[in-house]
Amino acid sequence: MQMKAETEPTRQPAPPPKGPKSAVELRTITEQEAGQRIDNFLMRHFSRVPRSRVYRLLRKGEVRVNRKRVDAEYRIAAGDEVRLPPVHIDRTEEPGRPSTRLQELIERSIIFQDKHLLVIDKPPAVAVHGGSGMSFGVIEAIRASRPRETLELVHRLDRDTSGCLLIARDRSTLTALHALIRNGGMHKTYMALVAGSWQLGTKRIDAPLATDNRQHGERHVRVATAGKDSVSIFKPIQFFGSLATLMEVDIPTGRTHQIRVHASFAGHPLLGDDKYGDRERNAELKGHGLKRTFLHAQSVAFEWPGSGVPFHASAPLPGELTAVLDAITPMKRTAKRAAPKRPGAKRPAARR
Repeated sequence: MQMKAETEPTRQPAPPPKGPKSAVELRTITEQEAGQRIDNFLMRHFSRVPRSRVYRLLRKGEVRVNRKRVDAEYRIAAGDEVRLPPVHIDRTEEPGRPSTRLQELIERSIIFQDKHLLVIDKPPAVAVHGGSGMSFGVIEAIRASRPRETLELVHRLDRDTSGCLLIARDRSTLTALHALIRNGGMHKTYMALVAGSWQLGTKRIDAPLATDNRQHGERHVRVATAGKDSVSIFKPIQFFGSLATLMEVDIPTGRTHQIRVHASFAGHPLLGDDKYGDRERNAELKGHGLKRTFLHAQSVAFEWPGSGVPFHASAPLPGELTAVLDAITPMKRTAKRAAPKRPGAKRPAARR
């Protein structure tokens, strides 16, 4: 009689070895720490914890400020009491190091620097920080190439967006520029290509924005009465028949996805935008070489707090976007009023 062979039980892979678990900590925010986003504060505190896990702590409400849940964009204030939860560090998840290639790319993208500030002409397809599927971004790369410096993002750009990105080189500069942004003292101008022929003239869109909960790591922003005050000023620069209009956009406020959502709200979504855009128009522009959202942070200007010295930095429209405009130029018709020239390369001259 033939006996059945016994089947071996399936072995599950062993979980990654865990390091020590930190203790719960209550931290009172100092004047020097005030003004920064809570996610940045946590990144520094949990320096050996992957960025994705830090955001998970925020989403689950394990981090509390004054006993309340906060989102990643909350700016901590002096006197805030922050609860830092216990965290395990899995050895397999310890952060690595940005590649030399990425570090060199970001260093080559610096268009201005002094002892207080760096301005980077951010390349498209590079995130400003790791997370949402990317291990490293601009800030991790620049910190890796300049390990002795204290470097912090002053603001953010979407991954697809190119252009001017400010990085503070000391805490006092970061705090001063964050206060400037909150008080509307920083002027950021973008170039955008929108679908259709814009017939609204110079249009101020004042529509509050709310961010829905993340799904699969993605944020979705919508116009909502209960949202945060958001203002964008759209000005047509060049018309390309019924196909598209090149716009200059000023944003007194800087909400997540603000220009993209406001453009869609106005009935003229950004071309190449696969989240808030027009699928058919995007497909048509893809045939003309557009491979990403047509949005470029052209310039940033402000007066240095305290001294009042003006500062201005600008970055030229990338060649890949200029090529798209050249490809659709036969369809262009001149605006009724004289249109300024396309933005060119400028180097910031003013220093603090």
